[in-house]
Amino acid sequence: MKISLLALVTGLVAGVVFTLLKLPLPAPPALPGILGIIGIFLGYKLVEWVKGMM
Repeated sequence: MKISLLALVTGLVAGVVFTLLKLPLPAPPALPGILGIIGIFLGYKLVEWVKGMM
């Protein structure tokens, strides 16, 4: 949980810095892009789970 909170805080700080410097966000700005990242993560976890069952 601590790592997740640190990641969230780091992301928030990065978002603030990028906005203040008027730079484009280094992340997908739209829901489909975010869902793509979630899909990649879930695919990775699925393969780990299947490998663990063998």
